[in-house]
Formats: sequence, C-alpha cells, structure tokens
Amino acid sequence: MSLRHAVLGLLSEEPGSGWDLMQKFDISLRHAWTATQSQVYGELAKLADTGLITVAEEGPRGRKVYEITEEGRVELRRWMIDVAPRPRRDDLILRVFFLNAVSPEEARAFLSRIAEAASERHEELRELHDRIDWSDDALSVYGALALDWGLRLEAMQREWADWARTKLRDQT
Repeated sequence: MSLRHAVLGLLSEEPGSGWDLMQKFDISLRHAWTATQSQVYGELAKLADTGLITVAEEGPRGRKVYEITEEGRVELRRWMIDVAPRPRRDDLILRVFFLNAVSPEEARAFLSRIAEAASERHEELRELHDRIDWSDDALSVYGALALDWGLRLEAMQREWADWARTKLRDQT
C-alpha cells in the first residue's frame, strides 16, 4: 500500500482538506498505515499535479479542500483489485530466523516482548473498537472489517510468540 492510495481512498468517501485527512488517519488508519502531516500535504500536491485529485474549494489561510477525480477513482479501483503477489518484508520474522545469534534466555525474552507488545496493541484496538460510534456507512462497515483483522492478527501473534517461547524452552 502507498500513502497515495490511502489518500485516494479517504477522498473517495468525501472531499477534505489536509487537516481533515490527518484527523481521519488518526482515528481510522493509524494502526494500519502511518503518515505525518508533511507526508500527507506532500502527497496531496503530487496527486493534484497528476490529476488524480483536484482542489474543490479554497478557504482562508490557504486552506484547500480536495476531491478525487474520475482518474483518481480509476487508479484507486485498479489498486484495489490488483492482488498480485508482492515481496514481503518483516523485520520481526527476520529476527526470529536469526534467534540463534543470542542466548536461549535472550531469545525467550525477545519472544515474551513480542507477546506483550501484541497484547498491548490488541488492547488498543479493542479500546478503539469500543470508542467508535459504528454506523452503516461505508467507512464504518469496512473500518470494522479492517479493525477485526487487526484484532485477529494481534491475537495470533501473541499466541504464536507464546507457543514459540514454549518450543524454545522444550529444546534447551
């Protein structure tokens, strides 16, 4: 995924300013994709330059409200249905692969930290779920699906780390 597609996706729901998008990132996407204010504003300028979005209105102090163009919707649809395999990079799995470089105690402690971090992220997502006023609009429906994926992923990661720590304990 790219920031480009995250911005297009948010603008496909409704027009918004850079500030509006940052608010949406903070409440809906930050657990899946992070972005700084400068990255979002930079991406908005690039998307406008390529014709994927346009400035719908300008307000005081240079505030711009952007909306997605038909070309932007075509690009978002293309990206959405493209399920071609992509290279996966996961530094956590890379570290697990090389756990033999540390002592068995350090390896088990590392796996404990993975389990603890997954538990903390799971709790954050659970709290987020409970704070949201869910409705039947598209962002709520698909946001709930994405949030459930995150909850399941964190639960699986915690379970796996506990299992792996036990597996190492049995081997030493």
